[in-house]
Amino acid sequence: MRFCAIAFWPPMHANNHSTTVRSPLQALANKLGVRPGEFATLALSFCYFLLLLASYFILRPIRDGLAAGINQEIKYLSIAVLLAMLAITPVFGRLMTRIPRHRLLPRIYIFSALNLVVFAALFAMPSWALWSARLFYVWTTIFNLFVVSVFWSFMADIWNAEQSRRLFGVIAAGGSLGGLLGPTVAKTFAATLGNSGLALSSAALLIAASGCLLALTRAAAPQTSPIDAPTAAFGGSSFQGIALVLRSKFLLGIAGLLIVNMTVGMFAYLEIGQLAKSTFATSDARTAFYAGLDFWTNAVTLVIQAFVVGLLSTRWGVQAPLFALSIIGCVSFIPVMLSPVLGSLAITNVIRRAAEFGLGKPGRDMLYTVATPQEKYLAKNVIDTVIYRATDVCGGWLHAGLAAIGVTLAGFGWISAVAMGSTVLVVLAVVKGYRQRVQETKSASS
Repeated sequence: MRFCAIAFWPPMHANNHSTTVRSPLQALANKLGVRPGEFATLALSFCYFLLLLASYFILRPIRDGLAAGINQEIKYLSIAVLLAMLAITPVFGRLMTRIPRHRLLPRIYIFSALNLVVFAALFAMPSWALWSARLFYVWTTIFNLFVVSVFWSFMADIWNAEQSRRLFGVIAAGGSLGGLLGPTVAKTFAATLGNSGLALSSAALLIAASGCLLALTRAAAPQTSPIDAPTAAFGGSSFQGIALVLRSKFLLGIAGLLIVNMTVGMFAYLEIGQLAKSTFATSDARTAFYAGLDFWTNAVTLVIQAFVVGLLSTRWGVQAPLFALSIIGCVSFIPVMLSPVLGSLAITNVIRRAAEFGLGKPGRDMLYTVATPQEKYLAKNVIDTVIYRATDVCGGWLHAGLAAIGVTLAGFGWISAVAMGSTVLVVLAVVKGYRQRVQETKSASS
């Protein structure tokens, strides 16, 4: 770690006039709020998330383009995803209690890369077109939840609460850059590589992310004990994670924020899928459309993460990004209310998702810095996987029920705006629990 700190944090020198000279790298680090000894670990965290999200955002336009062609099946596929999550989560929880985290995570990524090789072969078989679309939707959805959830749990081990307020926004910006790279690759090479070639490209990026993870483990281990501690030290099962959530008002509040956001997100996803299917005749055209949405979403997210979330959380605390998400999420549905067409829904979708990724996700992940190890890995995994997917199922069927009684796109806009505005009350309760835990930690250490 000392070598990395020297390489990434060159010392200041004095010239003949005793004036301090700072390198451009030091100036950048100071502007980002990075302190000596943090830059190497921050750089590896940044690159790790960049490669991980680039891999995923190559896959997402493929998934959404294929899903738009079978939009009427999404509510059923969501049930398949939930059932798969219920089967996988206990296995994942058992692995987390038996294999050290720094060994388990690379194995998960390599296994996922091998899965992508299989999908690349299926995409090349026209007779498997329908089933490959169904399977890929289920697999990609599960893949996204597990790899991103585990990434932020890993970050919560690497960084403490004070560091997270300064640096999580910068790390998240690495993911946003990956989110720009992934859709760009998908849109640029879709015609030449096809879905098979794009899947293999995603697999290669995932393996590269594993390399960053291993380097990050070696760099961070000397100053961070949880990363090297056997996972069994906080052993438990996924069922224990469910019990932790049910017993804690703090964790229930985090789950409540996620449920509201994901429900309105499912409404928007299904509505935009219906309009995309009727607007674009081919799967390739839909893939290009979704890649464009992802690009602009991640472009706006990058600005928020790099220049806004750190400023808000440092100046006004962890509650600031969460309150901002409630307000922006509410206002974002105004275009749909005024003009319920594909263009306005696309604008709403970009604003809402950018606020979720740029403010909501980092804000919720900051809350886990005061959580116990069991809560970070077991309860958080349950919230980010099982509860997330159950919300998708409920959101899909709720959408179908509301549409059946005549609710239009404009009506869904009004419902979503009210739901997002109401999360202000949930934020107040969650922040109260966060502050209580901070005080308890200070009292215990004094």
